[in-house]
Amino acid sequence: MANQSGDTFVMDVEKIREDARRHMSDGAVTQTYGADLETVLKLLNDALATEIVCVLRYKRHHFMAKGINSEAVAAEFAAHAAEEQGHADSIAERIVQLGGEPDFAPDGLKTRAHSEYKEGENLTDMIKENLIAERIAIDTYREIIRYLGDKDVTTRRLFEDILAVEEEHADDMADLLAGRE
Repeated sequence: MANQSGDTFVMDVEKIREDARRHMSDGAVTQTYGADLETVLKLLNDALATEIVCVLRYKRHHFMAKGINSEAVAAEFAAHAAEEQGHADSIAERIVQLGGEPDFAPDGLKTRAHSEYKEGENLTDMIKENLIAERIAIDTYREIIRYLGDKDVTTRRLFEDILAVEEEHADDMADLLAGRE
């Protein structure tokens, strides 16, 4: 496509135009897409399952929070649930952009999700379970970001943005836990 010779940058715009017309049905996936599309769609669907499980866990914890300071913690759980839902929506949108289908099937959520759905016995357990889940998401999303590299910059940036929020969530849970022990 592009040829770099010294300080000169040359682009074959006619070829790019021709390819764009010839492969219109591929949508956002152009000839220069460098990742294995099937792998990326699987990673995205697994991340979608992870985010959905996180939404469900945070929602349960929001409603089940009891005890001293539970209102503030419940509000934190609700805010995190809403942000995780936003992540799920963004991931589903990206799957569709890449020509895939987001997998919302409840039967497979448990096996596809990176994190687990743990209810927790009390408020402290709930905070711990959410912190563990956030740490799992952080590590798995970092691995996905490394895998994507420059092969799919848009998906990588999506995961980078989500990763930043997951790190904030982990920090929030660690702060709540520190106040309880």
